[in-house]
Formats: sequence, C-alpha cells, structure tokens
Amino acid sequence: MKWSSAIKDYQLFLKIERGLSSNTISSYTNDLEKLLLFLSENTMEISPISIDETTIQQFIYDAAKKINPRSQARLISGLKSFFEYLVFEDYRKTNPTDLLEAPKIGRKLPDTLSEEEIDTLIAAIDLSHPFGERNRTILETMYSCGLRVSEVITIKISDLFFDEGFVRVLGKGNKERFIPIHNQAQKYILSYINNIRIHQVPQKNHEDTLFLNRRGKGLSRQMVFMMLNETAIKINLKKKISPHTFRHSFATHLLKNGADLRAIQQMLGHESITTTEIYVHLDKSYLRDIVETYHPRR
Repeated sequence: MKWSSAIKDYQLFLKIERGLSSNTISSYTNDLEKLLLFLSENTMEISPISIDETTIQQFIYDAAKKINPRSQARLISGLKSFFEYLVFEDYRKTNPTDLLEAPKIGRKLPDTLSEEEIDTLIAAIDLSHPFGERNRTILETMYSCGLRVSEVITIKISDLFFDEGFVRVLGKGNKERFIPIHNQAQKYILSYINNIRIHQVPQKNHEDTLFLNRRGKGLSRQMVFMMLNETAIKINLKKKISPHTFRHSFATHLLKNGADLRAIQQMLGHESITTTEIYVHLDKSYLRDIVETYHPRR
C-alpha cells in the first residue's frame, strides 16, 4: 500500500464517516506529510503498513527539536488517528503509535477583550472604505453570536431568521445549530445587505453568501484575520488577538453577566461541557463574587 493512496482513503474517511471540516482534514494531512518528509530525508522506503514503532519514535524525537510541546501533542494525536484508521480497515494488525506519550501541556487560555476594547475595535473600522460597513458587521456578528471565523464567512442570507431572533450556522462536523442574535447585530447586517451588498454581483454559487469580497465571492479566513489585525494596530491594541478572541470574549462576558454555562455550551457548539469550562476564562474576582453571593456562610 502506497502512502498516497492510504492518505487519500483516510481523507475520505474523515470527510464521509467522521464528517470533519476541510480545515481539520487539512491539519491531519499535514501531520502525515511531515512524517513523509522525515522518511524521505532519511532515505527510508517504508510503507504505511510496514512502518514500526521505532521509526515513528525517531520521527517524533526529531520533530520535538523543532516544535513546541503543544504542537508535538497535536502531531502525535494526528498520527494516532491515521494508524487507528488503518487498523480499523484491517490494513494493519497493530498501531505503531500506541506507546507514544504526548508531552504534558497546561491549559492555554486565549486572551480576552474587555467590553470597552471590543467597542473600540468595532468603532475603529473605517466606514468610508468600500467594505468598511461589511467589516464592522463581521466583527459585530462574531461578538454577538460567538462564531468561529469559518462559521461567520459561510453564513448565508437564507440562514438569517430575524423574525425569530436567530441565525443558523454550520459548525464543526457539519453540525447545525441556531444562535440568538441581538438587535444591534441584526441592524448592522440589514444595513450591509440593503446598502452595500445590493450593489454587488455575486459569482455563481455565491448568490446566497452573506459576506462577499470585491469579486463577488465568499471571504477567506485570512481576509478576516488581516482585517482584524490591521484594526488592532490602528487602535494600538497591545494584545495578540485573532477572530477566536471574539468568540472567547463572547463566552466570558456572558458568564460574567450571569449566563448559565450549559447555555453557553450550546451556543458555542461544544459537545462536552469540559471544553466550555476550558474555553471560558474565569478571573479570581468573579469567582470571589460568586462565593460571596451564593455561599450559605457569605
């Protein structure tokens, strides 16, 4: 069995059987390409069926010199998944990654923005720019709904249910969920549709896409990253942020204002409440206030 055919079959498995997104599949594929590069550089002609534990361990040891522990853990996880697939399909009898141990890593909490910083960022968008109103609407929508960047750029006009106060999004694994959207975000979206988007000619297959680029196609993730970074530089924001920072801030602000963790879990689209607990940063002052308010001996 050749690596190319094994990887191609594995990609189909991830897409069809596990319903993973193209971005996630790409990440898994990159892990395998690193292994193939290692084999090539060391002139090892080994198939995915015959590769053994020793070779895998050599690869991980070599990779550990170049990447941090978190990336190592991600790499090991990707390899384990691939070889589990080969065992599942009876291509192999054993998984050569079974004895691999991922490095211990602490929980890395992303930066969060204050409500004032969110407001300042959104207010800094240049509305005289041809796509200023679109960019402001994107940031407001991400913060309003706690969306991933991949979710906000794929929203369709037919996903907007403003009479009911919800927006439909397609999350990881093509799982659909409905998220409440507040009046201000609705106002910005309607203004963008009626004043900006109406003057664009959508390309084929993008007639229903909400946010369009100048060519009438959907936006890329990189375009949102660049827009946000340029705005952060403009207001001299020292924090290192990304679109995911808006999602984290959404969850943190809801929790601090009394929202139930289970409700936040549903809106974020997390399968496990544990993921939400890691995701939502609780500062010590908030925890102290909880005890002082609700403990019977307060």
